[in-house]
Amino acid sequence: MNGDSVARWGIYEVSVNGRTDGNPFTDYTIEGVFTGEHETVRADGFYDGDGVYKVRFMPSYEGKYRYMVTGSYSVSPEPVSGEFEVLPAKEGNHGPVRVAGTYHFSYADGTPYYSLGTTCYVWELQEDVRIAETLESLSEAGFNKIRFCIFPKHYDYNFGEPRSYPYEGTPMDNSVLTEDNFWGYTKNPKENNQWDFTRFRPEHFRHIEHCIEELSRRGVEADLILWHPYDRWGFSKMSKAEDDVYLNYVIARFAAFHNVWWSLANEYDLLEKTTEDWERFGSILCSRDPYGHLRSIHNCIPFYDYTRPWVTHCSIQRQDIYKTAELTNEWRSKYKKPVVIDEMAYEGDIPHFWGNITAEEMLRRFWECAMRGGYPGHGETYDREDKVLWWSHGGKLRGESWKRMRFLHRILTETPGHGLTSDARFDYLGVMAVPEDEAERENYRIYYYSFMQPSSKVFHIDDTFDYEAEIIDTWNMTIEKAGVFRGKFKLHLPGRPYMAVRLRRVPE
Repeated sequence: MNGDSVARWGIYEVSVNGRTDGNPFTDYTIEGVFTGEHETVRADGFYDGDGVYKVRFMPSYEGKYRYMVTGSYSVSPEPVSGEFEVLPAKEGNHGPVRVAGTYHFSYADGTPYYSLGTTCYVWELQEDVRIAETLESLSEAGFNKIRFCIFPKHYDYNFGEPRSYPYEGTPMDNSVLTEDNFWGYTKNPKENNQWDFTRFRPEHFRHIEHCIEELSRRGVEADLILWHPYDRWGFSKMSKAEDDVYLNYVIARFAAFHNVWWSLANEYDLLEKTTEDWERFGSILCSRDPYGHLRSIHNCIPFYDYTRPWVTHCSIQRQDIYKTAELTNEWRSKYKKPVVIDEMAYEGDIPHFWGNITAEEMLRRFWECAMRGGYPGHGETYDREDKVLWWSHGGKLRGESWKRMRFLHRILTETPGHGLTSDARFDYLGVMAVPEDEAERENYRIYYYSFMQPSSKVFHIDDTFDYEAEIIDTWNMTIEKAGVFRGKFKLHLPGRPYMAVRLRRVPE
């Protein structure tokens, strides 16, 4: 156990010994009820191997709590009970991220959260040195969300085996894999592998927990991809019952981590599952996750119905080889939920059409999305001799766009109120971003000029109040004060792309 105290939004864990006969993963139950002055939470527990069962709890309030653990895991009819104290949250822990209003996010303590994420599908299943490089790169870049898979991945540049497997059993012999037959082993993977889909390997999940904790220390949200189609091991083709056992186990292990998000799938439409399956998974998440972590599902081509009540936000992949960020307004209007464009192509040079945009174009898409009130996602796919691509393996970032993300995040955090939206009156000229809070819209705005390169612009906002004008170079990360103006005025600009102008009303 933790002892008699835990920090707010930390994890209090009750660990007990129990039955080992039969299959402890499926034959027995364990659950805990945690009660404080302001909340009572029921949490499922799980079998962690070697005769040990665990129940985890994330407290949302300070003060005294008591708990009671029951279930068929023990031969004793007596419950396990105790008390503990919840102390103030540790520095940097603002609690789980929630939807704020309609289109934006905040942490549980009310601090605005501006998502600038990246994708590294199986970074946590690499060797220790690579994992350490990834964590260092995340800290340097300033990304505050990372998408990654629980299951290993079989795809181009991903022939290797993972460091561990989620189930007991034996994987296929990968020495038979070549570039010519590589896709053939995805057709009937259950014939090529021998797994017991009712017996988990706890060490696989303990390692992922360690990685989630390391992300938390760096202020990074762990967007966990529960299923994906790129699979030669058979994990994407489990039965309904096996899927449900897996999902309940994952929720029991990971839900108490404050920085977890749930992504039901990467490219759900390529999996052999029905809408009924996805809706069942969404229902299980809603009923079994006592903390209501953010939930979504990611597309290859057709969107899932993001209006479904279990979906908290849109998780979108690009819809056009050139244009995706520009559609943020449309998706906000249609779904009335935060729009996270988790994939809008990758900075890199691989042959795949989605993996070779320039750093300048990646940054442009980031700003275009953010200025329209959405939340963009980064990716990098540079093919080098070691074949270690950030998009899948993590490691070291090799591109240029990542160096400019922290600057954008700074701009977003300076928004009055909570979050940006775009003003349609300016659409034919570029993007004019204004605060989502209507009361703040005449006090603040950003004009983003994308790949256009005007040498001057005329503005006419208000004849009564003064506005401070700043010229922002989004590529070179500079902010130049251009003066204080009233009424109609002209600004001279540098005549190069990726520039923005910010106007802030001067307090009276």
